[in-house]
Amino acid sequence: MHPPPPVAAMDFSQNSLFGYMEDLQELTIIERPVRRSLKTPEEIERLTVDEDLSDIERAVYLLSAGQDIQGTSVIANLPFLMRQNPAETLRRVLPKVREALLVAGVEMQLTAAVSFLTILQEESVSVHTYAHSFLQVILLHLEHRDAGVSNAWLETLLSVIEVLPKETLRHEILNPLVSKAQLSQTVQSRLVSCKILGKLTNRFDAHAIKREILPLVKSLCQDVEYEVRSCMCRQLENIAQGIGTELTKSVVLPELIELSRDEGSSVRLAAFETLVNLLDIFDTDDRSQTILPLVKSFCEKSFKADESILISLSFHLGKLCHGLYGIFTPDQHLRFLEFYKKLCTLGLQQENGHNENQIPPQILEQEKKYISVRKNCAYNFPAMIVFVDPKNFHMELYSTFFCLCHDPEVPVRYTIAICFHEVSKLLNSGVYLIHKELITLLQDESLEVLDALIDHLPEILELMSTGGESSVQENKLSSLPDLIPALTAAEQRAAASLKWRTHEKLLQKYACLPHVISSDQIYYRFLQRMFTVMMTNNVLPVQKAASRTLCIFLRYNRKQEQRHEVIQKLIEQLGQGKSYWNRLRFLDTCEFIIEIFSKSFFCKYFFLPAIELTHDPVANVRMKLCYLLPKVKSTLKIPADKHLLQQLEMCVRKLLCQEKDKDVLAIVKRTVLELDRMEMSMDAFQKKFYEKDLLDQEKEREELLLLEMEQLEKEKQQSDGRPMSDKAFEKKRRDTKTPTTLPKSIPIAVPGPSSATSSASKEIKKSKLIRSQSFNNQAFHAKYGNLDKCASKSSTATYTPSVSGLGKTSMISLTDDSFRTRNASSAPSSFSANSSLAGTSRVTGNSVDPKSSGSKDTQPRKATLKSRKSNP
Repeated sequence: MHPPPPVAAMDFSQNSLFGYMEDLQELTIIERPVRRSLKTPEEIERLTVDEDLSDIERAVYLLSAGQDIQGTSVIANLPFLMRQNPAETLRRVLPKVREALLVAGVEMQLTAAVSFLTILQEESVSVHTYAHSFLQVILLHLEHRDAGVSNAWLETLLSVIEVLPKETLRHEILNPLVSKAQLSQTVQSRLVSCKILGKLTNRFDAHAIKREILPLVKSLCQDVEYEVRSCMCRQLENIAQGIGTELTKSVVLPELIELSRDEGSSVRLAAFETLVNLLDIFDTDDRSQTILPLVKSFCEKSFKADESILISLSFHLGKLCHGLYGIFTPDQHLRFLEFYKKLCTLGLQQENGHNENQIPPQILEQEKKYISVRKNCAYNFPAMIVFVDPKNFHMELYSTFFCLCHDPEVPVRYTIAICFHEVSKLLNSGVYLIHKELITLLQDESLEVLDALIDHLPEILELMSTGGESSVQENKLSSLPDLIPALTAAEQRAAASLKWRTHEKLLQKYACLPHVISSDQIYYRFLQRMFTVMMTNNVLPVQKAASRTLCIFLRYNRKQEQRHEVIQKLIEQLGQGKSYWNRLRFLDTCEFIIEIFSKSFFCKYFFLPAIELTHDPVANVRMKLCYLLPKVKSTLKIPADKHLLQQLEMCVRKLLCQEKDKDVLAIVKRTVLELDRMEMSMDAFQKKFYEKDLLDQEKEREELLLLEMEQLEKEKQQSDGRPMSDKAFEKKRRDTKTPTTLPKSIPIAVPGPSSATSSASKEIKKSKLIRSQSFNNQAFHAKYGNLDKCASKSSTATYTPSVSGLGKTSMISLTDDSFRTRNASSAPSSFSANSSLAGTSRVTGNSVDPKSSGSKDTQPRKATLKSRKSNP
């Protein structure tokens, strides 16, 4: 953008002013045609309707004297009129609708077809009334000259056929169909007859179908127009299901055999697809003696015929091989497999799937069809693994899988990425064979391929980390050196693109990483990246996804020092950051902490930094905190957290007394009423909160066990003189088949901070470690069972403001034990090891400049232990 000219350069002389006036006159001339295009008073008068008319009277008037657009609006509103007053609508409005449809245009016809179908689905009137009032209108417009209108009315009729009585179907539809299906009728009429016949077979018994419908079916299968033969052929599947196995073998199968030899390629294609869909109906003899020869002939001629047949064949090949699996000879089995492999590389000039030469323009359309064939082959790849047996994958199909994963066309790689998890499941112990292909797809240049792969990324990584019992450690996921770089590169590539939904999804799926890689790898390769995304990305859903994943990484981190560092960064860089945007993200993080962690953990580290934001100078931050306060209060237990409850009460009272923003004040008042209605959880289990308290206790146990595991590992390292490697720990974890639900006999009483582990004997701790060594693997299942149940709902005590809290809030020292710990039965001992985190009670700025507070600067605010002064 060019900077504006300086004031001194502007010419305010009289001549320049006249020039400006001329410019304005030109603008006025430009606007005149727009004004002329507006409705004239006469037109407005014609479009005006008396406001005193009822809905029925207005509809009748508009259908009689209104314009087409008004009539279309009335017909679109017909379901509403039927709900309000069905009798009057049928008596007065529907006759006008019939008259209007006789001369209606395409838009009104399409609207009427949709409205009639809606009335049927809503059951506004009985089936008998509907048939009497609407059926003839539908049948009248079935053969409309516009194909789109005809198809719309046909779809409505097919839905009506499903509910009409049999007698009505026979007299109103089937009997007239005999004449409509004759050769003397138009092609469109015969096509409509084919589709109606396919639908009618589901409403009549086999005897009636044989006597009244099958003669028409045979006639239409022998029609002189290939379009009619093809359409009728595709309805044979529905007819076969209605007449049963015996009639299908004696009537339908001969027709299909004849149609499969038809001169029209579309007819042969329809016959082939119908045969594939009916494979389950035929017995072994029919499959081996009749269908298999047809299929073989079809496959042999497919390369010489139209490519569209090849596309259909490649799409149905998996179902075909499954249906004929039991009757293949070894030689036939091999031929079908080779045929599939040939289709997988169709159109490629190199065996490895790369086509570096430019496609000549004259065969561009053919190459597009070849791409569709390879895409269908990728779709059928899991079925072909079953066809060859997963044990033979490496010898028979690995090279083909490699080609599909490296195919030069994105649709092919996209399709193989979608079914990658199915391939992983089928390979089971041989899943290590496709490690490199996983890395290839993670590094794919197309984000569409990456998006397709990450839909099932947790399942894939779990299968690769636990699949198989091979003793060769090099085949395991933990020894795959390219995985972590590929995952980090995929995230950065998604972040650099404009497809933020893919980035959001990827960050959400990365929550599975604690289940498959070590805690240190997550800490050094992914945690800082989550911080960076939270603080620099401009898309809110992406920031929230990074925040939640970071909380899960923190939840399953096995080193106390690393956990404390992450908590400190969350409080300082987000909760105390200069940017109000970061402080908003801190509140989002607090919400995830409440969901994922135990109540004691949140109260220990995040309760006071969260409610400190009631003094934030930015109204949006205070407003967001007000919405979060009920969840914050739900983390408290009485009487252990009475002091925290008092702090919460005083903050809310200050908001009520000092808040100047009217929007925030309104939310504060609503929040106070909600807090007042809440009931408080007690330290002891209560019947009304039993499930929630039990879940929270389970979280505390898991958090405590993680910390005890770390302590015992340190002791083992000191005693053995060497650290326990991650591989050894992973092996030990896999060998232990401990269920996710931990024994209730494990004590949760935690001594004071001065002696976190000395009161329990080593034997007890070792038994806990043995029971929990598979915790990271078992508790964090790929379906995230525990995490999905952790949504914290409000369950806290009646809000009774303390009268003594009207004055200034006294600030608590960071070393005050009453703010650093909960009672002995509610907090894990190791949470008190770092007192600087446990008591981040009043961290404020001396004086905050509103401008700097409202910016999106990422520098942290300075923290002091003084009370926050009221902000300007």
